Order: sequence, then structure tokens, then C-alpha cells
Amino acid sequence: MAIMGRLLWRDPFWNGKRKPFVIAVVGSAVSLLLLFLGTMSYLYGSLYHDGSRVKALNILAVDLDEGIIGQSLFTAYAALQGDDFPTLHFHSRAEFATVDDIRHAVCKGDYWGAIFAQDGASTRLANALRGGDAARDYNASNTLTYVWNGVRYPTVQTGYIGANMETLIGAATGVYNAINGTVAASTINTNDRNAVLALLNPITSSNINIMPTEQGSRVVYNSVSIVMPIVQQFFFLMALNGISNQFNVYGRLNSKRIGILRFFLSITYTFLASLSLVGYVWAFREDWGVNRNQFALSWMVMWLYMHVNFVVLDTATAFIPVSFLTFFVLTWVILNVTSTIMPFEFSPGFYRWGYSLPAHNAVSILWQVWSGGCNNQLARALPVLFTWEVFGTIAAIFGSMKRNRAAQKDLMSSQDESSVLTSGADMMEEPKTRSGAGPGLPVPWADAIYMPVLARNRTV
Repeated sequence: MAIMGRLLWRDPFWNGKRKPFVIAVVGSAVSLLLLFLGTMSYLYGSLYHDGSRVKALNILAVDLDEGIIGQSLFTAYAALQGDDFPTLHFHSRAEFATVDDIRHAVCKGDYWGAIFAQDGASTRLANALRGGDAARDYNASNTLTYVWNGVRYPTVQTGYIGANMETLIGAATGVYNAINGTVAASTINTNDRNAVLALLNPITSSNINIMPTEQGSRVVYNSVSIVMPIVQQFFFLMALNGISNQFNVYGRLNSKRIGILRFFLSITYTFLASLSLVGYVWAFREDWGVNRNQFALSWMVMWLYMHVNFVVLDTATAFIPVSFLTFFVLTWVILNVTSTIMPFEFSPGFYRWGYSLPAHNAVSILWQVWSGGCNNQLARALPVLFTWEVFGTIAAIFGSMKRNRAAQKDLMSSQDESSVLTSGADMMEEPKTRSGAGPGLPVPWADAIYMPVLARNRTV
């Protein structure tokens, strides 16, 4: 009961503690509120009024037909053009003479998609209205076709490219009927059923999807799957620090040996962790048309991305005080996922600094790998990732040296204060109090792992 009595605010236990306690709690609460307010405002701000920036999505438009259907496409776009509709850039067939030329422009990444009136579409439709074999063989989908790459930001492709191109083609059908419907009705062979069907349904959309990506898990490729590697490396790093503290690695080994050990462990763990991540992406790919070569390349990309995050977080835990570490980790997570969740075309110009973040560049390479080489961003993405890797590794080395020097000073100070640290109680207590490796997390089954080892050490 006496212990419970101390919980009362007027109990003498709180004398001299009330004000500092309140200040500490309020300060922590306000700091965390501001942290989450700031980071989530940054994330939400990247998508603020994104619908008004759809026009930033550039679409190639080519009139290979040079007839009434191509004219209908142009007129329909003029009616739909606006902030909430992708911008069509019309080019002549002299610049893009074939379907392969158009597809290549989209694959290259110059455009988010393309739409074109197929060669001879108007002539085929006019012949079909006269009846006969031309009407029987008429295919309404062989008129207007759009090209897109379903794997490059799949939700954007489905929601803004595919959906808007379908809308445009539907509008083009209405425009065709308005422009040419009366003339077509006067020339149609009403005795031919196929000719009547061609009049009623002159234009139907068709599409060329460079890399169809329809599986449900596609929505997390550039969001959760980018966050989890950061969180995973942070937890492993905390566990590694905790284990290093338990076994007094710092302060007793030289910095070179510690650096080699941590580098080997980080390379090995990120190698296995990246295999695990790509493994569950592949396990839930459904009928996604990726192959083993793409699996291997994806593995290598995620390996590099994970190790970059390891060295960044390792550096942070070495130089940032524990009380502020949460602020860095959460901010690092939000900054990276904001750079991948939607294309920069949907965000204010300020957010384009995200090109320098590892997550955005890793995702850019993955889009290229998964689409068979399309949207090649290697000239930018690889240098950025390797820059993070090199400077992160160098900073992590200095951080490890800093930890080791601090642990050596602590050890020497402890030995100066007390020359008797050999009792069984001291041997059990010392590993728990030393924290030279930096902040760590409790390791599962720690007692079962550490105690036998420490007991054996005492007998040696």
C-alpha cells in the first residue's frame, strides 16, 4: 500500500519532482506532436491539389491516319484539355512513322503514354459503310490506340493514363458522329448488317501495355515496400548494438576489427534481407510477366538500397543523441517514401529535391528492370545510390571509431574508480550497463543466449 501511495500527486515522493516531471512530459509530447505534424504535412503536401497537376503528364499524340478519325481525336482533346487532363503533344507521322517508333518513345520515358490514329483507319471505316467484305472484316479497335507502361507507377498508369485515354477515345467517337455521322448515314448500305454495325460502333479503343501490372500487390511496390527496408535495417542495427553492448565488443577490440566485423554483418544481413523482400514480391506476383533475370536484378537493387540505409542509420546512431534519434528515423522514412509514392509531376516543384534520395532512385531502377529496360534512369540513379553508399560507409566508419574511443574511455574510467570488478555479481552486471556500441534493443531470448557465455567466461 505504501508503494501505491506514492502515485498520489501530493505524496512527498513528488517533492522537487513535480515541475521537472511535467516539463519533461509536456516537452516530449509537444516535440513528438510537432515531429508528426511536420513530417506528415510534408507527405500530404506532396499530394495537395494533385488533380490540378495531371496536365504535367506528357502524352505523345500522332495522327498516322490523316483522315476523319485523326481529326476527331484532335477535336476531342481540344474539348477535354485542362489542368485535370494529361497534355497531348501532337507530332506528325514524319517524326513517328511507325507504331514501334511511338512505343519506343514511351519506353524511353520521354512520355508517360502515347495515343495515335492508326494508318488507314478512316479509309477502312468508309469502305465498311458501303458493305461487303470490307464491312465483314471491319475492326473498330483498329482505329485509335494508346500506349502505356503499366509497371511505372501502376496506380498512376491505371488512374490517370489508361482511364483518361479511354475517356479521350470515347469523346473522339462522339466527335466523329457529330462531324461525319450525317454523311456516313447517307452513304451506308442499310441492307448490310455489318455496315450498320460499323456505323453504330465506328471507333473502339485498343491499347499496347508495355508491361502489364495488374496484381493487387502492385499498390505497395513504391510505398510500403520502400519503407520496410528502412525499418528492417534500423531494427537490425539496434539489435546489433545491443548484442555488442552485451558482449563488450567496443572498448576491448580495436576499431579496425570492429569495422570489419560490422561491415561483414551488414553486407550479409542486407544480402539476405533483400532476398527476402524480392522473394515475397515474387511470391505474390500472380500472373505478372517477370522472369528470373529480373528477379536477380531486383535483388541486387534492393541489396544496394538496404545497405545504403544501414550505413545512414549506423551513422545516425553514432552521432545523434538517443533522445533525438526518433526524430531522425521518422523524418528519414517520410522523406524517402514521399519521393516514391507519386511522380514528381504531381507535386510542387520544391519536392524535386527528392531526386537526391536513395528511395526514389532505387524505385526508378526497379521500374526499368521490371519493364524490360524502359525508362532508363541509370545515368542518374546509380551515381546517387553509390554516392550515398560511399559517403555513408565513410561516415559509419568514423562513427564506429567514435563509439570505440568513447567505450575505451569509459572502460579506463571504470578501472580507475574501482580496481575490483571480478566478483560474480560484477561480471553479470557489467555487460548490461556498458553501451559503447550505441543505442540498442533488447534481443529475444537474451538471457538464454548471454548467461551461459558469460558464465563460461568467468570460469576461464
